[in-house]
Amino acid sequence: MNVVRNAFLLLLALALSACAAKPARDSAPASVAVPPAATAPAAATDVGTDAPAATAGATDAAAAPVAAAEGTDGATPPAATTEAPPTGAEDDFAALYGGPAPTADGAEPGRSPYDPWEGFNRRVHAFNNVVDRAVARPLATAYTNVVPRFARTGVTNFFSNLRAPVTITNQLLQGRPGDAWDSLGRFLMNSTLGIGGLFDPASRALVPRRSEDFGQTLGAWGWRSSRYVELPFFGPRTVRDVFGLAGDIPLSPIRTIEEDKIRIPLQGLQLVDMRSQLLALDDIRDNAVDEYALTRDAWLQRRNYQIQNDLRSRRDRGHDDDSAPIPVDAMPMPDWGN
Repeated sequence: MNVVRNAFLLLLALALSACAAKPARDSAPASVAVPPAATAPAAATDVGTDAPAATAGATDAAAAPVAAAEGTDGATPPAATTEAPPTGAEDDFAALYGGPAPTADGAEPGRSPYDPWEGFNRRVHAFNNVVDRAVARPLATAYTNVVPRFARTGVTNFFSNLRAPVTITNQLLQGRPGDAWDSLGRFLMNSTLGIGGLFDPASRALVPRRSEDFGQTLGAWGWRSSRYVELPFFGPRTVRDVFGLAGDIPLSPIRTIEEDKIRIPLQGLQLVDMRSQLLALDDIRDNAVDEYALTRDAWLQRRNYQIQNDLRSRRDRGHDDDSAPIPVDAMPMPDWGN
């Protein structure tokens, strides 16, 4: 009987050894790498303490997929490195903003932005670039060369202060009365102590600067994903932000000025001031492999950050990104109603 029992145990050990020596493809899918430390206890539990050879065989079998996946030198298999290399526009974006660009709805990088009208948008973008290089950029360059820095800062503060009614109203529409109260206090402080907003004592008093528009409000209400569109003169937008223009028009202090001789020069100065703040990015834009994709992805990332920031609690909310779209009150157009 002892001979029979020993022969049986010997055959069982040989069978388990043969199973352990099978290729990893037969024991586990090639795409799944099972850690040996996590598999060995499970195998021991299933077989029990009466079969130590089963535990050793299971450990060897669990190690086989890992060895097959890593290779003899520990290198990653070719199947795990099939990700396409970044495009030139993605490299430019990463160099400028420190990371890959997400999509319009805040999805992870790697998916294409929501741009089904790309052909139309590229034509409008080419037109906007012609206008920018022929008119806007030369004016902004001359503005920075002629006007001292302290005066340009005062102009920027002035127009930022004029945006306060739009910001306050949209903060209330988003259900953020605390932020609206801060923005109101900032507006009153800068309008009085700051001499009409030319100076910014509210920032020195640590009152946070916020920038809101109705497009952000629509995003906070649930319109997260929206297709990208570029408008003549107004530049990058989404369909959501186009509808947002209608909500911002009645709140614009500049558009309440009835005299075209006063309103249009103010709007032109606001545009030149906004363009002068983007001069530092011109070299990157000019050297980009795909300048349209760079502009689109950068703008969508910033816009998505603004909307996601609005959805955070007041304690967790970060600083606002002031790179809002060109406001409707900045476009120097005659008042056709008069």
